[in-house]
Amino acid sequence: MSNQWNLDPTHSEIGFKVKHLMMTNVSGSFKNFEAAVENDSNDFTNASVSFSADTSSVNTGNEQRDGHLVSPDFFDSANFPKLSFKSTSIEKVAEGEFKLHGELTIKDTTKPLTLDVDHGGFVKDPWGNNKAGFSIAGKISRKDWGLVWNAPLETGGLLLNDEVKLAGEVQFSVQA
Repeated sequence: MSNQWNLDPTHSEIGFKVKHLMMTNVSGSFKNFEAAVENDSNDFTNASVSFSADTSSVNTGNEQRDGHLVSPDFFDSANFPKLSFKSTSIEKVAEGEFKLHGELTIKDTTKPLTLDVDHGGFVKDPWGNNKAGFSIAGKISRKDWGLVWNAPLETGGLLLNDEVKLAGEVQFSVQA
């Protein structure tokens, strides 16, 4: 029997970091996102995972930068309002550790992506819901998805690094 695990958005976050000026990281997140896991076992190796985020909900704590990120230079939110991920397989690496393989779509580009996933465990909350928690990490080359805007620095190098680090803390629930 398959279970539909639904994202608990109040206890979940999806974020990213990009090196700025070749020396420090700038962090951001998405305020509006959805995810679901369809699963028929407790080890999640046969699960199907889907995720999407509203690109216009990007938040770096700076309105001007957020405005630039939703522009055609980056996410082009007017034409591509969502980015999405769909799993293709899950590989168990060790107890509670997985490689989540899938396809990430940003703008009109879909490419394979593998994420490291740590399963934090199961618990029943005070309202009788079964919960599962996961930590997610990965990285992408933003150029692979057509996010190529940059600016040269007078001292050499570029304003933004190509590598984007991805991180998430997600909690899912299923009715008991």
